[in-house]
Amino acid sequence: MAWHDDQARRDELYRDPYPLYDRARRTEGLMYVPEFDAWLVARDQDVREVLLRAEDFSSANSLLPDVPLSEAALGVLPRGFGPRPTVVSSDGAAHRRHRAPLNRGLSASRVAALLPYARTCAEELVDGFAADGSAELVEAYARRLPGMVVGRLIGLDPADVPAAVHGGYRAEELLFRPLSPEGQVAAAEDVVALQHLLDGYVRERRERPRDDMCSTMVAALAPGDAELTLEQRHELVTSLQNLLIAGFLTTSALIGTMLLHLLGDRRQWRTLRADPSLVPAAVEEAVRHDTAIQAFRRTTTRPVTLAGTKLPAAAAVLVAFGSANRDGRRYERAGEFDITRPGNRQHLAFGYGTHGCPGSQLARDQLRLTLDLFVRRMPELRLDRDRPRPQMRPTLIHRSPQDLYVT
Repeated sequence: MAWHDDQARRDELYRDPYPLYDRARRTEGLMYVPEFDAWLVARDQDVREVLLRAEDFSSANSLLPDVPLSEAALGVLPRGFGPRPTVVSSDGAAHRRHRAPLNRGLSASRVAALLPYARTCAEELVDGFAADGSAELVEAYARRLPGMVVGRLIGLDPADVPAAVHGGYRAEELLFRPLSPEGQVAAAEDVVALQHLLDGYVRERRERPRDDMCSTMVAALAPGDAELTLEQRHELVTSLQNLLIAGFLTTSALIGTMLLHLLGDRRQWRTLRADPSLVPAAVEEAVRHDTAIQAFRRTTTRPVTLAGTKLPAAAAVLVAFGSANRDGRRYERAGEFDITRPGNRQHLAFGYGTHGCPGSQLARDQLRLTLDLFVRRMPELRLDRDRPRPQMRPTLIHRSPQDLYVT
């Protein structure tokens, strides 16, 4: 019963962490938050300092599960692949090794080459619901477009994309949402199925490389042309799974939250509709105001002092990008959503320093084409007044509305 009470308190905090962030930014030094079991790094200046001191703040435990796994679920997961360190959870030379193929595969030219496909997919999705007069945009659009795009980037057959997206969402559920023991087993089985799907692509690309991200990662992380070892397959599947999930879950969340704030403020929507040249600024303000990745963990590698607080080695800190992005020391009217805000690209929604998101341009482009399309095709779009105000999902990872009913 106590665990369920703790979970309920955590869910409430996750749905709206901003009052806690406000208190933490006003507190001298760092604030310890029991619900996070970590010291909260809330001010913009302090967040940037942590992200630039990778040698003092390790990323090894950046994504710890929020819920304990049952023995039954733990018995299922070894049938799949991993876990192994990825670009998110490695430091130093190991991080650079994982990062290099992502930088190549997500270069400006490769992202630009993906955009016509992304636009076509977006148009087809809108075609599927625009004539109906109403829709639930999370399921009809936000959860679908980024999966199609990242699937194309990786090199997945379009027929495999729905299963890959499903497996990605199930991985998030397994690690970050309370499920029954039976539910955990079912989610674990779906994750294992995703891993075997990706392993098939890894082995096929070793035999027959293509011009896609899967081939790029195989060549970079397992150089040569010998048959892949089991350890290499574990590492490649883990890295591809991380890319897949980061690629579509984060962008899906940003699309949903961006539309929620724009459609929830008719003045902002009318301003954008009257001047579509504001689309890039609207994207930057949306991701600043309510970013998808609210926080990542770091662990001190030695005794350090941060914001006047002395921390021992192995101390856990929660680096809150979502709080830094509302720091009044950096932004005037920091808590307001304003698409005409000048100079709003200096936010931390996509990280900072060596761990800055390599896919940020691809995410931005999908957000921009979404607004361009929606303003052009559905200028009278609005939240459905007959539905309750959308509720945010209780998570600091991929923060977004649970649903978004519109007319």
